Amino acid sequence: MRSLIDILDLSVEEIDALIVTACDIIANPDKYAECCKRKKLATLFFEPSTRTRLSFEAAMLELGGSVIGFSSANSSSAAKGESVADTAKVISCYADIIAMRHPKEGAALVAAQNAEIPVINAGDGGHCHPTQTLADLLTVYREKGRFSNLTVGLCGDLKFGRTVHSLINAMSRYDNVKFVLISPEELKLPSYVKNAALKGKGIEYVQTTDLEAAMPGLDILYMTRIQQERFADIDEYLRLKDSYILTPEKLASAKPDMCILHPLPRVNEISVKVDADPRACYFKQVLNGKFMRMALILKLLEEAKR
Repeated sequence: MRSLIDILDLSVEEIDALIVTACDIIANPDKYAECCKRKKLATLFFEPSTRTRLSFEAAMLELGGSVIGFSSANSSSAAKGESVADTAKVISCYADIIAMRHPKEGAALVAAQNAEIPVINAGDGGHCHPTQTLADLLTVYREKGRFSNLTVGLCGDLKFGRTVHSLINAMSRYDNVKFVLISPEELKLPSYVKNAALKGKGIEYVQTTDLEAAMPGLDILYMTRIQQERFADIDEYLRLKDSYILTPEKLASAKPDMCILHPLPRVNEISVKVDADPRACYFKQVLNGKFMRMALILKLLEEAKR
């Protein structure tokens, strides 16, 4: 049974094929309106979500399927102590595919090992978030027309930022991609990501704390939120939370065609004044996420038939 736990579960060729499908969905939505008729998606969200959960639900509904599930651990049997493994086995009796978010790293893998249906990791703790990466990639493709020969700046919480980890793993497989890692010293990219995705592949990268100095060289700027829920010490969070705030003034030195991405939700790391800038692509990302999740659901359900 094929599941998607990590973006590296998909080959470059498979990602490219998903992008082709997503673009066809955008161009020909009626063609896909009943592709998942009589199929059910279970959204198992043990952690809060707006975009990811509703994006999956909208994706399945627009494919003609239906949705069941829960939006918090408190409204599931997890509150009674049920294990992730047992939950996956139970839901396999009711649905055709699962999208699961969980605060613990590795929970989606446990679900996939115990489910009888495909499982999509919708975010597991600070580990990874592969479908956000698919949304990011479709946005880059639609804005830039390519994945190669780009300089990607990643700014904010690079330590706990699962979207950052997944995006680095994905884009490091394309030619001549350079990374600029912008963060406070306390929130630097973990060594295990750096060693596997960058050093291990001989990929060029720079680490800095200075966003404004890095700005002129960037083709993509991926802003991230400093995540309060990942901190054990609230005082440390309060000290770091406003480390980077993107404003129109700070964009003065940026390339005119630079893309500004953000996985959302934002708090105050991007000023609302930036929203009117044509380089702001974060709300486009939200829509692109729905199309890529539609393409992924179709792929996994089709493979499940084999």
